[in-house]
Amino acid sequence: MTMTKTLMIVAELAVINWVLIVAASLIKARAWTSTGMKDALGNREQAVDCHGFPARTERAAKNMLENMVLFTALALVASVGGVTDPRVELGARIFFWARLAYIPIYMVGIPVARTAVWAISVIGMGMIVASIVQALP
Repeated sequence: MTMTKTLMIVAELAVINWVLIVAASLIKARAWTSTGMKDALGNREQAVDCHGFPARTERAAKNMLENMVLFTALALVASVGGVTDPRVELGARIFFWARLAYIPIYMVGIPVARTAVWAISVIGMGMIVASIVQALP
């Protein structure tokens, strides 16, 4: 199997997801303070309850991880299955850009835009599914 643009998008999103998870953790712990940095570097046995921006950032990271599982599965099935339909890459690009837009929209707290951008990312995954189904014998 060769590296495809779709698989490269999976790798890029994995890095973005990792950065988002780390950022959410540091924001929640308030790591820019000495107490917060101590908490961030500790065992976190006493989880900090957060609201507002830190909570939205944490939820954005969790949502990204949940959607990455589905997207990655679809991208791998298409790649391993040899599905060459251009809609696979287009769907992956749509997913990528929608998810990239989703992160700050969720963090800032724009509810309707958040849902609309999420729906666009689902359309991208749907395009990959359609290509896979169409390639079935």
